Amino acid sequence: MTAVRPDIAPKQAPEATRFPTGFVWGAATAAYQVEGAAAEDGRTPSIWDTFSHTPGKVHNGDTGDIAADHYHRFRDDVALMKQLGLKAYRFSISWSRVQPTGRGPAVERGLDFYRKLVDELLEAGIAPVATLYHWDLPQELEDAGGWPQRVTTDRFTDYAAIMAGALGDRVATWTTFNEPWCSAFLGYGSGVHAPGRTEPASALRAAHHLNLAHGRAIEVLRDQLPAGAQTSVTLNLHQVRPLTASAADADAARRIDAVGNRIFTGPMLRGEYPEDLLADTAHLVDWSKLVQDGDLAAISRPVDVLGVNYYTPTLVSMPEKGESGSGNDVHGASDFAPWPGSEHVAFHLAEGKARTAMNWSIDPDGLYNLLMDVTRDHPGLPLMVTENGAAFDDYVSPEGRVEDPERIAYLHGHLDAVQRAVADGADVRGYFLWSLMDNFEWAYGYSKRFGTVYVDYASQRRIPKASAHWYSDVIRRHALPPAGLS
Repeated sequence: MTAVRPDIAPKQAPEATRFPTGFVWGAATAAYQVEGAAAEDGRTPSIWDTFSHTPGKVHNGDTGDIAADHYHRFRDDVALMKQLGLKAYRFSISWSRVQPTGRGPAVERGLDFYRKLVDELLEAGIAPVATLYHWDLPQELEDAGGWPQRVTTDRFTDYAAIMAGALGDRVATWTTFNEPWCSAFLGYGSGVHAPGRTEPASALRAAHHLNLAHGRAIEVLRDQLPAGAQTSVTLNLHQVRPLTASAADADAARRIDAVGNRIFTGPMLRGEYPEDLLADTAHLVDWSKLVQDGDLAAISRPVDVLGVNYYTPTLVSMPEKGESGSGNDVHGASDFAPWPGSEHVAFHLAEGKARTAMNWSIDPDGLYNLLMDVTRDHPGLPLMVTENGAAFDDYVSPEGRVEDPERIAYLHGHLDAVQRAVADGADVRGYFLWSLMDNFEWAYGYSKRFGTVYVDYASQRRIPKASAHWYSDVIRRHALPPAGLS
């Protein structure tokens, strides 16, 4: 493991630039992206194991079989987190590692890994933040129908109870789902994520059942966790903008806001599905039969904090005559197959904006606007930026260093946006950088690097990038460096 450079000394920042007292500084990963050990200690395949082993689904045929080998190297990784000064680590739990079939009793060897990880974090003074689900449904549950089937919500509720019982005495912050939009719309709609199905009606059914599973899990967590524990859900809310001021483009933005945002925020935070969403999608599902008595009350159980993931805004228009609509991927425009609600909408990249290696526009104002929009629509709701970061074409220099000034500029701009939002009234409680380390980037395999720690996959050597040292300094300052010192 490479030690953190000691040559960046903390400097006292002007009070005006400091973040609020108690603001949490963290970094995030996901189980399938970093753990590896895909078939060890009783773990069975998830939908991402199956998907990544299907020819043509993942770039270069890459899989998460080894990934960043965090399963075997977690102690060194936690030591590195401590050296960087992280105050919190947001990780996800592999459902099929602890409950291989998605049913029945847990496998103690699987639970023991997370117990040891949490103990190591606590020993290092790092708060563990556990996410129950980051896209990796046990394959046996998918074989039984997956998220489009209501029974999957029962299985998830049982799983939530298992994890609360195993780690509830040591983990104080729990997240039910990470980006359920991706699970529903990319997994069952466009098919570019596991399980790779292209069934528009199934995507909408999956969205409702993910909402319902969230609400039921919140009930279980509140019942089993200590009184001071916090519950949350993380959404990748689309910061939607119309391409022009035309009524047609405004309607395109409304449509994407409905299926990209309000399909989750409506039931979770208001206890209702938006009428325009129901009307737009009535040709695909009968919502009156899908949503059963008591569902909305269950879904809308209060959370203590809302996690917000942001990378880039979503710029849309209504296609011109003869121009077909196009779907989009997790966070930016692309030529992926349409998902429900996007069939007749065109996606665009902003002109004149720098882009990341993912070809996503870099626009910190989008994060500011998103945080302010949520604050306006849901006043009094505490927020946490649970993912924000960028992929660039990083490489190790002959001197053994990884210089990534573009990522530093990206992070500085977006942290400044968070600070502006806080100053304007948004109750933002913390920031989790994506990602702690390079990892398996889903359908992109190992071709994209989001980490502030470089991973040499052949040797599994960790090399903190310049951005890791920069972020470490921000944490020590509890503030952004003065202009010109980034």
